[in-house]
Amino acid sequence: MKKIYQLENLDCANCAAKIENAVREINGVTNASVSFMTQKLMIETDADIDQIMEEVKKVIRKVEPDCEIVL
Repeated sequence: MKKIYQLENLDCANCAAKIENAVREINGVTNASVSFMTQKLMIETDADIDQIMEEVKKVIRKVEPDCEIVL
């Protein structure tokens, strides 16, 4: 399953790269990318997306506390 989420308050390309790398490390995520220009997060997974998203939110809060996922 491939899902795309809008991000708000992503401040820099470096933070986008850190988020992308951390999300790729989450169990169940087969691929992930973060575009700083479009402020979008793309996740591919075969696992339960709700469980994955809880981990993704934790990663984002750790890297960029002001950044939020618009669901």
